[in-house]
Amino acid sequence: MAPTSEPVNHAERTDTQVVRDVLAGDRDAYRLLVRRYADTLHAHALRMTGSPDEAADLVQRALVQGYRKLARCREPERVGAWLFRIAANLCKDHVRSQKPDVPLTVVDGALRSSADPASDAEGAEVRARVWQALDALTPEQKEAFVLKHVEGRSYEEIAAVMDVSVASLKMRVHRAREALRGLLEEYA
Repeated sequence: MAPTSEPVNHAERTDTQVVRDVLAGDRDAYRLLVRRYADTLHAHALRMTGSPDEAADLVQRALVQGYRKLARCREPERVGAWLFRIAANLCKDHVRSQKPDVPLTVVDGALRSSADPASDAEGAEVRARVWQALDALTPEQKEAFVLKHVEGRSYEEIAAVMDVSVASLKMRVHRAREALRGLLEEYA
């Protein structure tokens, strides 16, 4: 009796296996990486740009660039962080190219409105000021602040993604906080 082959559950493949398969010519395997990481990339791009359309475009560009350069990924087990870095760099370049006074209009996660309309009106004004102040930061400061205080990532995770030391990252976040504090005092 011939051995029966079990159907492969593609969702159970590790990132390393998926990268290996893509590099071996299985183009469809890349879709699994897209499914795994597109939402995270989009959430970050949205926070950095404030525009769903711009975020979607940047994520698309990051995923295409990731596919084309996949052979350069030195740590296939960390392909998600590698793709995030590509997307984050595209976001920073995009933010640099924009006018610094364009406020972010998308507020999500912990900054969403409450069930109380009175506090929503006041909260919306405060959120708008915070996002406007964030837009006034350098792209590096904004990225570090968003990753730490909006997305809630650890310093170690952010340092790995941004390819900087933890000490350098902490200084960047500190400077971002100080700049935000000064900008928000001006608005008050």
